[in-house]
Formats: sequence, structure tokens, C-alpha cells
Amino acid sequence: MKITFYGQNSLLLEINDFSILVDPFISGNPLSKDKINIDTIKADYILLTHAHQDHVLDAEAIAKNTKATIVSNYEIAMHYQNLGITVHPMNIGGVWDFEFGKVKYVNAIHTSSFADGSNGGQPGGFVIKTTEKTIYIAGDTALTMDMKLIPMSYDIDLAILPIGDNFTMGVEDAIIASNFVECDKVLGVHYDTFGYIEINHKEAKEKFSQSNKELVLLDIGEHIEL
Repeated sequence: MKITFYGQNSLLLEINDFSILVDPFISGNPLSKDKINIDTIKADYILLTHAHQDHVLDAEAIAKNTKATIVSNYEIAMHYQNLGITVHPMNIGGVWDFEFGKVKYVNAIHTSSFADGSNGGQPGGFVIKTTEKTIYIAGDTALTMDMKLIPMSYDIDLAILPIGDNFTMGVEDAIIASNFVECDKVLGVHYDTFGYIEINHKEAKEKFSQSNKELVLLDIGEHIEL
């Protein structure tokens, strides 16, 4: 499994022969808009954690360009279905066996609305279990005890957690979250894009290290392999 970071919460997962894009906010992201061309992105599926603009801005354009299927909660899925896009609606606690692996839509504590104020349903995260690895994408969330449910069913190889604070968990709560999901390797997301969520990279990594954990912070366009 190859995971490429496009900034904020946007990731491209390459699993076997499938490309899964997560929360595409690229063309409006000052850190990524000059580095990543959305017209060249290949996607078979687009996973959306919630409806905020910094997670869905490029979803419509990329889905129409690639014919990707959008996977999200029911309200978000219906929004894009009304735009002529193929969708797969889910809701909290549900599991579906996709071509690339099993996906569970799990709880997140946050809000969710589109830029025009319309209903974005309940925010969530995704657990993706493949023949290779199992990852947890938390989405924008506060620390929640529901995270403790995840390792009851899954052995998580990588936890993808927001660490920018103010709108989501910060570094300290992300460390606790990694304990809750029983995963010591964390890919940090949702940081540095704008002033409210700028972090000290060295300090964040040191705090994780002091807890015997690894925090991975990728440059935009950089990838890791599991």
C-alpha cells in the first residue's frame, strides 16, 4: 500500500491496482495548489469524511474527470449523486466489501456542512482493511472514547490522525488516540494549511517519540509505503 500526501487531509491510497483519493482539497490549498495538478490525479474511488470545503473542494471535478465513485455518508453521497456522480452511501458503523478491501465508516466528533450551509450529515472516519494492511483514517475529530472500539475488531497498522488542534485533536490528544486504537505509527494530517493549525514539527515528533511512538509528517507529494 502506497500513501501519498496532498496536503491538509488529502491522501491518495494505491492499493493493488486501485487508486483511492481521500478528502481532496488541493486547488484551494495554498500549500498544494502549485504542486499538485488535480487534472492528472487518477482515482477509482473518492472517500469523503465530511462536507467541509477543506475536505471536498475538488471532489466534484475529480470525480467527473475520472468517473470515480464517491463514498461517504448518506447526505454527502446524495449531494453528489444529484450532480450526476456515481456514489456509494454509508453511515456510522456500516461495513462494505469494496474491490480494494473492506471499509467501515466510523464515528468522528466534529461538524459537517457544505460551503453553502447545506446539510453534510454526520462526520466520520474510515477503517480500511486490505489483504496488505489495515489503516484508520480518523477524519476531523476530537478525541473520543469510540476509538477504543476499533482495535476490538481490527489490528491497525497505521493511524492517520489530525494533529493541528483548534478545529480537531492536537498532538497531545492524538497520542492518546493512538493508544486507544493501539497503533504506535501515526501519519499526521490537518496541520499547517492556515494560521489556526500551524504546528512545530520538531516538537510534535519529540512528543510522540517520548511516548514510544512514531509520528510521520510528509511533504506535499511525498509518500510512504506500508
